Amino acid sequence: MRNEQGRTGAAESFDPLRPKLIRVAYRMLGSVADAEDVVQEAFMRWMGTDRAAVREPEAFLRRIVTRLCLDQLKSARHQRETYIGPWLPDPVVEEQPEEDVTLPLMLALERLSPLERAAFLLHDVFGVSFEEVAKTLDRDAAACRQLAARARAHVREARPRFQVEQARGIEIAQAFFAASRTGDMTALGAMLAADVSMHSDGGGKRAAAMQVVLGFKHVMKLHKSLAVLFGKYGSTLVRTCFVNGLPGFVTLEADGELQTTALEIEDGRITAIYQTRNPDKLRHLH
Repeated sequence: MRNEQGRTGAAESFDPLRPKLIRVAYRMLGSVADAEDVVQEAFMRWMGTDRAAVREPEAFLRRIVTRLCLDQLKSARHQRETYIGPWLPDPVVEEQPEEDVTLPLMLALERLSPLERAAFLLHDVFGVSFEEVAKTLDRDAAACRQLAARARAHVREARPRFQVEQARGIEIAQAFFAASRTGDMTALGAMLAADVSMHSDGGGKRAAAMQVVLGFKHVMKLHKSLAVLFGKYGSTLVRTCFVNGLPGFVTLEADGELQTTALEIEDGRITAIYQTRNPDKLRHLH
């Protein structure tokens, strides 16, 4: 009975903070399932904590979650190195975009050390003071400032320079779906930038390009081949939406599996196409 009361009391103070903690964990790890596991582990630790002695539960729990993520990133780095084909973070699908960390920025974060990533996210994205970042990372504040500055320099290019207006972004996503599925290469070509790239994450579990496809000519050639398959086997639009902050859509493909497509857009042209096909990364969308 006492244990049940303790769990209830812990949940009452923890559950309102859970969405914020999952946001931190997901942006650290790029995996929805791993983020949920980390936050659940933080809850288990919260249950065993003298909660009356904790003055700032949110800061205390964010510290636990960040440290658990840093431990997880050590093994995640090895998994990335052995991953089959291009790696993309799990798609987070929203009606309104979370623009603090878009998909290109998450990919840029992958190039940082775990400590740089944590310092940048905590301070630049979540607005945590460097004094608090220092406590979390067990470094002094000056060192944390340096970590964040290095991270900022690395990810600067991944910041969107021209925010596409939301309704216009969805219009382009709808037009891209229509042109790519019907094989209207003229309409499709008019949407793509000269240096467009296509990133397709199948994880070795579904057919996908094994490398990033670079340049207008090669992306068009690939879509011409895909259009034949779409015409033969079909591809159903489930919804248009924002995928990791970018305009995009969710489709049901001929093999019965979901797929997400996210479009990076600058000056009205698509500069990058991100497709997630690995079924392990799409389970939370069912």
